[in-house]
Amino acid sequence: MKLIKASNRIYAMFLRYIYILRGSWARILELIYWPIIQIVIWGFIGRFFVDNIDPSFTGNILAAVLGAVMLWDILFRAQLGVSLSFMEELWSRNLGHLFVSPIRPYEWCLSMMLVSLFRATLGTLPAALLAIPFYGFSLFEIGFPLILFLFNLLIMGWWLGMLITALLMRAGLGAQGLAWALTILISPFSAIYYPVSTLPEWLQPFANAIPSTNIFEALRALVNDGIIDWQLIINASILNVIYMFISATIMIMAFKYARQKGTLLQTND
Repeated sequence: MKLIKASNRIYAMFLRYIYILRGSWARILELIYWPIIQIVIWGFIGRFFVDNIDPSFTGNILAAVLGAVMLWDILFRAQLGVSLSFMEELWSRNLGHLFVSPIRPYEWCLSMMLVSLFRATLGTLPAALLAIPFYGFSLFEIGFPLILFLFNLLIMGWWLGMLITALLMRAGLGAQGLAWALTILISPFSAIYYPVSTLPEWLQPFANAIPSTNIFEALRALVNDGIIDWQLIINASILNVIYMFISATIMIMAFKYARQKGTLLQTND
């Protein structure tokens, strides 16, 4: 019975965020617009390299670039799905109403994760389908490893979103810019479009400690060499478990602090 009630509360919160999204055509358009624009731009850049550089030096550049663009967008959308859902509550001054209801913090977090999965799918799927007739590249041809790549990037997006949510609980909407800035800050070290070896040697250990770096390295190994580097996938999974635990702990502490100090109703300041 408790599980059914918890599931109902999670589903109710999920519907709340879906209705907010459905009520604005501009929000839906924004979800689809940016991934398609990135696919078009990076696809033509990749095509240029393929047509003008010796193939023996490039490998399958077009597939590697397009795959990286779409997978990175999954991570970015997953993070925004969590942090923007929380900011919706701040903008509407609804936190006080939300937490006098029976919903528990973990149920609320799960609902935001479901919304982020929906947003990431809605935003990236049209771009992935568009890449097939435009460039002859199908992300789905990666096969089973694609599921592992997506799962790890979703998890990373979720714990990043939880960190941002925790910060917003402490600092209020003055810190909302971090919802976009934090993930972008990580991107140069995630080896999205180039191998980790491109980075200075002193930065490489830091880069390898980021789950997304291992995933993009594994993507390149698969696309260029046809090799599934299981060690990289395992490394990313272990790092995600560790960071998820840390992020969840920080978010719980931030929530308890905000509730004790009575700042849940003042985070708009």
